[in-house]
Amino acid sequence: MYGPAVHAFSGPSPHQPPQHQPAQQSPHQPSASPSAATLSRRSLLAAAAAAPLAAAPLLAAPAAAAAHGVVGGARLAAGGIQAGAGAAALPRKLTARAWLVADHDSGEVLAAYRAHLRLAPASTLKMLFADTLLDRFARTERRTVTDADLAGVPSGSSLVGVRAGVTYTVEQLWLGVFLRSGNDAVQVLARMNGGVAKTVAEMQARAADLQALDTRVVSPDGYDQPGQLSSAYDLALFARHGLRDAGFRAYCATRTARFPDEGGRTRVIENTDRLLSGSSGVTPYPGLIGVKNGFTSNAGNTFAGAATRAGRTLIVTVLHPESGHNAVYEETAALLDWGFAQGSSARPVGTLVEALSEGGKKATAAAAPPYPGVRQASSADGGPNGWGMLGGAGGAVAIAAGGAYALRRRRTRQAPPDS
Repeated sequence: MYGPAVHAFSGPSPHQPPQHQPAQQSPHQPSASPSAATLSRRSLLAAAAAAPLAAAPLLAAPAAAAAHGVVGGARLAAGGIQAGAGAAALPRKLTARAWLVADHDSGEVLAAYRAHLRLAPASTLKMLFADTLLDRFARTERRTVTDADLAGVPSGSSLVGVRAGVTYTVEQLWLGVFLRSGNDAVQVLARMNGGVAKTVAEMQARAADLQALDTRVVSPDGYDQPGQLSSAYDLALFARHGLRDAGFRAYCATRTARFPDEGGRTRVIENTDRLLSGSSGVTPYPGLIGVKNGFTSNAGNTFAGAATRAGRTLIVTVLHPESGHNAVYEETAALLDWGFAQGSSARPVGTLVEALSEGGKKATAAAAPPYPGVRQASSADGGPNGWGMLGGAGGAVAIAAGGAYALRRRRTRQAPPDS
């Protein structure tokens, strides 16, 4: 059973943009039955996951904005802060390397900074994991965890405390994913789905369907891996699509829940989203409905949040602010405040595109524009912020990456509290 949710999700969303400001961001980083549409989406994803290797180059250079355009609109490729004419001034203390504010319902991007800059996503990638697998298993389905289920979970990973020999429902495992960012729960669900490699390929296919062209999936949990990247734009796509699902909304809005322990006991787990829980000195944000936070030693802090006020819902994504353990929450709250202060007449600077399987118009070019003065990840990079292993959206290379990721993941440390 879910713990108490913050606020019920309501349909509309807010419009908001600020006046143009010169870029000041720092370059440093501190269960219902499936519908016909769902079945169609599954068929599309299955086909994409089965795409031949010819459709997935082993290495891909950063895709330029090119003459074809940019996913979501040309202004999202421009340098500096992008906001609609006549909008109020944006918050001054924004240090994130990339961020975006969008209207949930209309998909209008109200303001953005380096929306397509490819960065390590950390556990915000779990939004894509959930959007891909959430309807695969009934909430009441049970799984008695084995040692093999947990063999791929590295030391230092964020954990909810899944134990071998204990039986969990699927609902409890998802609570472990959403509330505690538990990579142990992710691992069990991935094995239930047929394994890490299959899950990674399906996540990459889902990203392709959502037209999240900045995203490359190597591990299902967001753990730092060479070539694993996303963007403020893509994370907004994941958050928006996920929030359309009632189960996704309920999980990410849950503050606390009881979780199985050894000996038939249970214990309380609390959501690590500080804007939701109000922990570690962060004031809970009024109307917050989720979505997901992340942290790794290489990615720094990442966050996707959504809040509803007066019947309007905004989505904000913030990646890699300067050092400060609460900076990602403070900057998200400031951007939400700014967004809600804008009127409905605010002019958008771009749009969040729709999924191809749901009638979206296919984007004509990949994103990743060369922002002035910012080094874009390339196929030559080998670190967690690089493109050391890239595959096409069909996921053929993602399968190989997933098969090898368990060996590589022990080489980088992930901080437990927020990942």
